[in-house]
Amino acid sequence: MKITTSESKVNPFGGFNFCIDLLEKEGIPRLIDQHLGKRVLYTGFDYSQILLNQLAIYFTGGDCAEDINDHLRSHLQQVKGMCVCSSDTILRGIKELSTPVDSLISPTGVAHQFNINFPVNALLLKTLKHTGQLNSKEGYTLDYDNQVIATEKYDAKRTYKQCEGYQPGVASIGEHIVYIEGRNGNSQAKYQQKQTLGRALELLAKQRISVRRFRADSASYQQDVVELVSEESELFYIRAMRSANMEQQIGTITAEDWKKVRLGIQEMEVAQIADYRPFDGKTSYRLVVSRIKRKDKQSDIFSGQAYTYRAILTNDQAWDDEQVVAFYNGRGKAEKTFDCMNNDFGWAKLPCSFLGENTAFMILTALYANLYRFILSKFAEKLDWLQSNFRIKKFIFRFITVAAKWIKTGRQEVLKLYTQKDYSPLVT
Repeated sequence: MKITTSESKVNPFGGFNFCIDLLEKEGIPRLIDQHLGKRVLYTGFDYSQILLNQLAIYFTGGDCAEDINDHLRSHLQQVKGMCVCSSDTILRGIKELSTPVDSLISPTGVAHQFNINFPVNALLLKTLKHTGQLNSKEGYTLDYDNQVIATEKYDAKRTYKQCEGYQPGVASIGEHIVYIEGRNGNSQAKYQQKQTLGRALELLAKQRISVRRFRADSASYQQDVVELVSEESELFYIRAMRSANMEQQIGTITAEDWKKVRLGIQEMEVAQIADYRPFDGKTSYRLVVSRIKRKDKQSDIFSGQAYTYRAILTNDQAWDDEQVVAFYNGRGKAEKTFDCMNNDFGWAKLPCSFLGENTAFMILTALYANLYRFILSKFAEKLDWLQSNFRIKKFIFRFITVAAKWIKTGRQEVLKLYTQKDYSPLVT
């Protein structure tokens, strides 16, 4: 085998030029700097430049800030519009955007740490509005969940999964994260959830993003949370926690009331309790119940039958039982968002030592994930060899990794691509 070398500077991530060009044309850097303000003069880099550097790490296959020093600097310096900074500058920018951690003591004497970062969360929403990803006037479905992130940071507490970590509250609309609130690992999802949701809904209202439907798991099955979402959204769907009262009422459902349905590959039976009064017994809601036969044929301790029962509390009187269950099961799509953030945008490798800084990092990387979906959707409209559902790894292999260099010809700078793929539809 013979080899030859060349000192010609060729960028292996030539496709990233198109990403930066689109963000510049959409005015994203300007939006970032207008919202976050100017850094002090001697720092040298604006917030928009720091954020674009961090975004570039994930768009070129990196997974931590140090990759920009060790592997990516020389390549990113060949991208038009990039002012490349160091990993220390990126981490310093994250710390500057963090907010103080609030400590609360529960009635049982347990200390809880919360981190509320309104400025960066507001930027997250402004970016979604600016790019047109959230522009419907009809109202959206808001999903809420808490994600356990295992990490051995300095201030991390033990979680219910028996690991050290954090448990942030995350609100999302479809595949877009719209609000993140930092919580330490020992703070259960139920604790102070009304306050967390209230802050999320307040920010959404300020950006004129209306919530029509709210969907959450059993941690939201609390009287104050149900009352809040009843006021702030038109409809809600919350997994109900089992109780003796519920089991007693489920027992009154007759065999004729159960309806057999098939949702995907799952066969089940559904029914409803039209007048269900949980909590203080004053307000009536609808309880949609589903049951699935147990494969082990083990009888349920409450019902005495070999079924697994689940129930959804809702105020929706229009949809039938099957529609309610199918809609609630759509929460699985929101769960995939956590997988994307963990594996594609750095949540599995939090960079800082403290909750406040790591919360700022998680919100920023959620912003990058939203921008990624915007960029991919725009490019997929023009290139038939891209699809809008690609994960970022496939996008990097299919689009970003193309050898390229800037050359001068005819008094112009031209991006020369070494590929047979047609990128020309992206040039306007």
